[in-house]
Amino acid sequence: MKITDKIYGTFNVTSPVILEIIKSAPLQRLKRISQMGPPDMFYHIPGYSRYEHSVGVMLLLKHLGASESEQIAGLIHDVSHTAFSHIIDWVIGSGHIESYQDDQHMKIVNQSEIPSLLIHHGINPQIVLNYKHFSLLEQIIPNLCADRIDYALREFPLAIAKQCFHYLIVMNNQIVFKNKKLAQLFATHFLLRQKTHWGEYEAVTRYTLFAQTLRLALKDNLITIKDFMDDEEKILTKLTKSKNVLLIKILTILRNKDLSFLPKSIVTTQKKFRYVDPLFLEKEKVYRLSKTDPYFVKEIQKAKEDNQKGVKAGIV
Repeated sequence: MKITDKIYGTFNVTSPVILEIIKSAPLQRLKRISQMGPPDMFYHIPGYSRYEHSVGVMLLLKHLGASESEQIAGLIHDVSHTAFSHIIDWVIGSGHIESYQDDQHMKIVNQSEIPSLLIHHGINPQIVLNYKHFSLLEQIIPNLCADRIDYALREFPLAIAKQCFHYLIVMNNQIVFKNKKLAQLFATHFLLRQKTHWGEYEAVTRYTLFAQTLRLALKDNLITIKDFMDDEEKILTKLTKSKNVLLIKILTILRNKDLSFLPKSIVTTQKKFRYVDPLFLEKEKVYRLSKTDPYFVKEIQKAKEDNQKGVKAGIV
């Protein structure tokens, strides 16, 4: 199978097990799950699917020379995402942590066809299901990892995304930039996404309001928690049939691409804070950006403080 990605280029994927997983129902379902949370019709910027991200992570790992097992782990790491992705945390969990998907991963994937598919190819499912054991795929913040790199690059201007991608290498099982300039470029643009998208007013407001419609739908027995393991279109169809005036009003308002006209909440809301502090290579030695760039350290600290203040989301 030839797979062409807008950032990474064209890859010839020949692994039989990877090809089967790509074609499997759990992976195909991710084509109908929005990476951003709310689907495009209710969000202020264009999004993409969890499928595109998952395949992208696998391709990035392949490019970096990761083992087949780690590529598989990357491909299936988001299979446990519910409809509307991290919105579920705002419905029944903690929005500023967004841990529901991670907490449910092993359980949900084990209930799918993926384990038997892996066993058929002589692969122990427990090895690839515990994806946090793979150092290129998953790292704690602020380290670089394929998951974090891919979802950031998909929001960068395409030319910058491609430039950053081509300057990534692996040293001692860690993803490293070839030089300081590109480490700064990636880290700066990542922080810009935090300040202008992931943690700002529009995103917080849309997460808050869309989660409210889903809670109303659950309360009215229009949907169930089980529905979240289906695709988004089926839930949206049920929502549009609601006779709940507030629910329909919120969905109508969310179709606007600018919600700055809404009255603001008295309380503040926090969204999960994301940043990176990448490693880079200089004269055959590896350095961390924060240890060599005092200005970057100040920018990170300011962004953290701003995020801790929270956002007064728009209300209906």
